[in-house]
Amino acid sequence: MVGKPTTKGVISVERGPVSNFASALKDENPVYHDENAAKEAGFDDIPAPPTWGFAMGHWGKFTEDQPADDPSKDGSPMMAVMGGLMAEGGLILHGEEEFEYHKPLVVGQTLQEEGKITDFYTKESSSATMTFLVTETEYRDEAGDLVLTARMNLIHRK
Repeated sequence: MVGKPTTKGVISVERGPVSNFASALKDENPVYHDENAAKEAGFDDIPAPPTWGFAMGHWGKFTEDQPADDPSKDGSPMMAVMGGLMAEGGLILHGEEEFEYHKPLVVGQTLQEEGKITDFYTKESSSATMTFLVTETEYRDEAGDLVLTARMNLIHRK
């Protein structure tokens, strides 16, 4: 499992979704809504809120822009693994999400995403067997510079 690709794609970072996401978080900081405020704060454009990495694939990934070799185009390889475990019974839990920003993620960028499984292991407890699936996705800007590394941990508890 470790090293198996999970996704490859292109994400457009757009003002409407970024500002709406900030509003959904009840963050009315003007830098998330007003280009002038963002530039006065030192950004090139409106920045994405810190947890935007979790949602941006749902709001900025347009079908016609995606590469033909995206391993998730026929379904998520992550969920194929977890689905097999769920067939044995149990629950899927979202264990952890981590975002490491290497430079600001701002409106107007087009990001290249590429993900992989970085760890897969099992732990026993007195009441359950837990299988952990850890993924890491890197997002690069138009210049190829690393902007964001997102890590996610899914847990199957049986």
